[in-house]
Amino acid sequence: MVSAIIVAAGKGTRMGANVDKLWLEVAGRPVVAHTWKKFNDAPAVDEIILVVRDGMQSHFTGLAAQFHFQKPFKLVAGGAERQDSVWNGLAAVSPATRIVAIQDAARPCTSAELIAATIAAARETGAAVAAQPVTDTIKETTDGQIISRTVDRSKLWSVQTPQTFRVEVIRKAISAARENNLILTDDTAACELIGQPVRLVKSISPNPKVTVPGDLPFVESRLRQPDL
Repeated sequence: MVSAIIVAAGKGTRMGANVDKLWLEVAGRPVVAHTWKKFNDAPAVDEIILVVRDGMQSHFTGLAAQFHFQKPFKLVAGGAERQDSVWNGLAAVSPATRIVAIQDAARPCTSAELIAATIAAARETGAAVAAQPVTDTIKETTDGQIISRTVDRSKLWSVQTPQTFRVEVIRKAISAARENNLILTDDTAACELIGQPVRLVKSISPNPKVTVPGDLPFVESRLRQPDL
C-alpha cells in the first residue's frame, strides 16, 4: 500500500504578511486543491494524509466536498517544525502502508508519472526524491556581497517533492533527527543522517513550488496546460 503525506501546515512567510499561499486561487482553485487533486488522481497512491494547521480541518473537509475528492484521506494536525508535521503524518498512515510519498502542499504541478517514478525508485533503493540538475552557474560567497568562488555545477541537483520512502526507512531517519535535536527542512537530509542512500529521480517537466508572489504566473500557466 502507498500513502501520500501532503504537508500543508506551514505559514509560508516568504509570500508576505497575512498571506496563506496554499489558499491563493490559481487556475480556478486554491493551490492546495491542485496539489491534493494530483494525488487523488494518481493511480499509484492508495490514501492521502493531509497535515494541516490545527483549526483548519473544516476548510480541508470543505475542499474535499467542493472538488469531489474520492480517495480515502485523513486530516492530521501539524507540528512545530516540518519534520514534526511529517512525523505526525507518519503516525496516521494505514498499518498496511509500505511506501510513503511526502509532498509539499505548495507544489501543485507534480505529475502522476513523477509520483509513480519516485515510488518505484523508493521500492528499489529505500528512498527517492524528485530532482532536477542545476543549470545556472553557481557562485559561493562568504559575506553575502562578494563572490568567493564558482561552484562546479556538474554534480549539483535541486531537490523537490515528492520525497518517497519505504515507511520503515523514513521513520528511522526522522527518529534519528529527533533524538539528536536536529531541525531539518528536507526529509532526505534525515536519510543522509543514517547513511540511507537516496535515489535521484529526474523531474522531466517543470514541478515548481509556490514560494513568492512572482511564482504564481508561471504556476498558473503550467496548471492550464492540457496535460495538467
